[in-house]
Amino acid sequence: MTGQAMTGQAMTGPGATMTDAELAAHLADVAGRILVNVRESGLFSPAALGKAGDQTANQFLCRALRETRPEDGLLSEEEKDDEARLTKGRVWIVDPVDGTREYGEARADWAVHVGLAIDGFPAAGAVALPGLNLTGTGGGTLLRSDQPVAIPPAPEKLRMVISRTRPAKEAVAVAGRLDAELVPMGSAGAKAMAVILGQADIYLHSGGQYEWDSLAPVAVAQAHGLHCSRIDGSPLIYNQRDVYLPDLLICRKDHAEQVLQLIAELTEKDG
Repeated sequence: MTGQAMTGQAMTGPGATMTDAELAAHLADVAGRILVNVRESGLFSPAALGKAGDQTANQFLCRALRETRPEDGLLSEEEKDDEARLTKGRVWIVDPVDGTREYGEARADWAVHVGLAIDGFPAAGAVALPGLNLTGTGGGTLLRSDQPVAIPPAPEKLRMVISRTRPAKEAVAVAGRLDAELVPMGSAGAKAMAVILGQADIYLHSGGQYEWDSLAPVAVAQAHGLHCSRIDGSPLIYNQRDVYLPDLLICRKDHAEQVLQLIAELTEKDG
């Protein structure tokens, strides 16, 4: 079934009346609250907390999606891959806890990803940042593809988010060429949303990722008018047989050409 064939699809439950973007946002928000409750229960050791949170949030997300969008495909980091998704035009791709280490450490830079790919391209999504309560509501921060906000202007000295544990050499090299400040951060979702929130300007990653790491953040970032691509400038394509999608660039469109050119120069030099 292609992405245009949603009309007439058998959907059930209250979520059936939601748009795809509304459903993604609702699921990401609820899963984030569940994860906070699991962590605050005090029942799990630090070593067991990450797995407990992953499994609990994953069960909620997958059951909810199968209930509300039963004819769509589904890919989750925490589920055995069902290749039936390859026959679907509409496929939900989720990461119940992006940044398991940060979640277990009670840091703010972890996220919940819920995204929808239609015919391989990001169509809708939401990224919940339950540990980042910028709104004062106590419910964390939720960024979604159907509610873009104004992105703060870039400062004179650019900021590039990198992995706090395994900074990619290409990102460090490009930051050096741009004289950009390096900002270590946890999950991919937190890094991508940092650009929207005005905490960073460029997210360049080349250290290896999977489809669930980037689909929802890319859907949200694109809706906010940001440039999103592979680091060679090619498009990000999802719902592939091989779900490894190793690199990513998210930045303002007016920075993209310069960053891509620097990456190309560094690649040619290394080659």
